[in-house]
Amino acid sequence: DGRPSSRVVYLREFGEDLYTFYTNYNSRKGTELAANPFAALTFYWPHLERQIRIEGKVEKSSAEMSDSYFLNRPYESRIGAWASDQSQVLTSREELESRLKRLAGEMTPDTAVRPPHWGGYTLKAEYYEFWQGRESRLHDRLIYVLTSNRWRIQRLAP
Repeated sequence: DGRPSSRVVYLREFGEDLYTFYTNYNSRKGTELAANPFAALTFYWPHLERQIRIEGKVEKSSAEMSDSYFLNRPYESRIGAWASDQSQVLTSREELESRLKRLAGEMTPDTAVRPPHWGGYTLKAEYYEFWQGRESRLHDRLIYVLTSNRWRIQRLAP
């Protein structure tokens, strides 16, 4: 709807301007990324007065990458991914617990494979902003923008 949306996710893998997290593709974040495949990540260290903002395009990770990560999760987390219709309204907590109990009776650690509605997303960085706080409020802000496969560096006013 053109409104900002944010949430906390666990960053599970990173390197070479790639940042990967995992979730339910049918969740609110999954449906929003399907409609608009751009996202921003923010890392903040209050005691150091530092922040990094990373923006870029998000794509689903490969099935092999998602399978590998999923199979390394604890058994309870794997059946939880099957039991939870993430972001959907529940009638009660008992509904979710009942679903989890039923699935735990049907699945073993060997059969609890990745559901088709769950997997990874990888953000390919196109923009970095490094912020350093200053007592004077004249903070330092440096941005790196990827243009034609080259990083352009600029300073922004606080």
